Amino acid sequence: MQDFLTGLAFFLIIEGLAYALAPRFLVEMARLLPTIPERHLRAFGLAAMALGVGLVWLLRG
Repeated sequence: MQDFLTGLAFFLIIEGLAYALAPRFLVEMARLLPTIPERHLRAFGLAAMALGVGLVWLLRG
């Protein structure tokens, strides 16, 4: 449970940094997202998830 909460805390830190350091970029991305095909968004999400799992596996292995 401690690892899960640590991961959640890091996620919140990174999200907060993005909003604090680049709010205009995030607004532009929010405008752009509806124009990107769903299959591309899904593929990017799956690739990011696989990369995250791979990194955790390497670091914890």
